[in-house]
Amino acid sequence: MSLLSRLTASPQRLDAAELESEVEQLPCAKLKTVTRGEYAVVGGRLRSVIYTPTANVPVLEAELFDGSAAILLVWLGRRRITGIEPGRRLLAKGRVGMHDGRLAIYNPWYELTCSS
Repeated sequence: MSLLSRLTASPQRLDAAELESEVEQLPCAKLKTVTRGEYAVVGGRLRSVIYTPTANVPVLEAELFDGSAAILLVWLGRRRITGIEPGRRLLAKGRVGMHDGRLAIYNPWYELTCSS
């Protein structure tokens, strides 16, 4: 990012650019390049975590953002997972599908990473 663009960019854009450069150091794909149907390893920061009680099965959804795009991580049958909370950084892997019209990974393998 050039000096002029840094001076005029919003705090959110600066944070996204910093996060994107951190994620580039991890062994994972950029979320903007991930497509439905592929097996992907993704990384980033959790922006939100939402528990949705349903009649059939509880659903825990977390939005993972890497500075370039976001993907949903969806755990079926879970109300809570220790360590899965907004602001945490993690790596996740699994088959990319769709959930409510958005890219998602169901019941992903995940690893919490250190925050910098």
